[in-house]
Order: sequence, then C-alpha cells, then structure tokens
Amino acid sequence: MSRGREKPSPVSRARMYEVIRSPLITEKTTNGSEHSQVTFRVSKDATKPEIKQAIEGLFKVKVKAVNTVTVKGKAKLFRGRPGVRSDWKKAIVSLVEGHKIDVTTGL
Repeated sequence: MSRGREKPSPVSRARMYEVIRSPLITEKTTNGSEHSQVTFRVSKDATKPEIKQAIEGLFKVKVKAVNTVTVKGKAKLFRGRPGVRSDWKKAIVSLVEGHKIDVTTGL
C-alpha cells in the first residue's frame, strides 16, 4: 500500500478533447485571468489530474492547480411545463507564473 500520490496514467489526445468542452467567458472568469486563472466547462466525469493533463497537453502550458465545481441545473419552465436544466462541471485552472492561455483564439 503506497502512501503518496500515484502518478496518473497518460490521457489520450481524444480524451483531452472530450474532457475540455469549452472556455467559460463571463465577467467573473475575466477577473480571474488577472490572477493567471482560466475557467473551462469540462465533462462531468473528468477528474482533476485528467483536466490538468488535458490543459497541459492541448495548450502547452504548466498548470499549478485545478479547482472544480459541479454547477447544479436550474428548475425552469419549458413551454409551460416544469423541467430541470442539466448539471455541468466547471474547472478553474491556475497557471504557473509566466504561462498564459488566450481563450479568444481557440485551438
């Protein structure tokens, strides 16, 4: 039984594109970019090590930390009937000093 963190297995290029859905561009995430943070919409089954590997692999940057939040879907009316929007997951990625991702250019 090992005590430390186990090294995560490498993530395939196809899985990287599956994990990272899209960048999230809001007023709050724009303020985070001043602190070397970028926010992405990610798949619900993605883990922090997977997200870290995907960001480093796709954007060629060094990631300092990954924080995740599962956003619960709102109850809304659809054509007069009650319904619930899907839950989704977002990842706030902190980059190492000097690294930067320009989300406006795309991949």
